[in-house]
Amino acid sequence: MSNLFGGKLISVLNFTVAGAIITYPLTFLTTDIIGEIWGKKEANNCVKIGVIIQIGFLILGYLSLKIPSLQQTSYLQECLVTVLNQGTRLTAASLGAFVVSQTMDVISFHWLKDKTRGKHKWLRNNASTMSSQLLDTLIFVFIAFYGVVDNIWLMVLAQYLVKLILAVLDTPFFYFFTRKKEY
Repeated sequence: MSNLFGGKLISVLNFTVAGAIITYPLTFLTTDIIGEIWGKKEANNCVKIGVIIQIGFLILGYLSLKIPSLQQTSYLQECLVTVLNQGTRLTAASLGAFVVSQTMDVISFHWLKDKTRGKHKWLRNNASTMSSQLLDTLIFVFIAFYGVVDNIWLMVLAQYLVKLILAVLDTPFFYFFTRKKEY
């Protein structure tokens, strides 16, 4: 879903950011929850599955566009082409940032979990997410928007600032979804 909105530039707090800023941070929360409950191996598997799904979605999307439409108007076809053809550059930015940052998130989350002996859930959730999102932001914004946006560093700063706020706001959800149920 984030790939569909990644090329749309929006304004948040008067800063220009990618539209995926609304959906993409949820992936970090998701891998942290999976890692906390089922472990590092399962979190890494989810990252791999995410890459496969993204590539599969693109391949199937392009193949479906090659099938002739029965509709009289080509408006829907043109819209689908526009959305899927946001460019190789955006796709490369998204996949590259996803693989690197999610892998870093899983590694740092579990490193912190070991170092804190399973305590301080807030620390590993926030520190792993915030550090990996910095890398994610740098990779994605520079590959996707270098030469497209006037002040690339301001976009990096704005995108990262929004991600930091969302990372802090997701902490209660992390605690909720990783709580131990007493029976």
